[in-house]
Amino acid sequence: MKTIIHINRHIIAANNKHNRTDPPITVKTYKSNKRCMGVQLHGPAVIVYRPECPLACGAKLWIETQVAPTLIDEAT
Repeated sequence: MKTIIHINRHIIAANNKHNRTDPPITVKTYKSNKRCMGVQLHGPAVIVYRPECPLACGAKLWIETQVAPTLIDEAT
């Protein structure tokens, strides 16, 4: 199952502006969309930069892996 991991720069900006610590990392599969503070990869991964074809969320740079990662400090 393909997993896409990207950093949400808008959450980082909001955290800085409002002195918060909301999780800025989004981990997406076809089943779910989870946010967390860190990700541990357990296999091969590819970093993709596609400014001409961003993800639906607007991300132009992300990591793709076929191996399920471990989420660190997952938001509930």
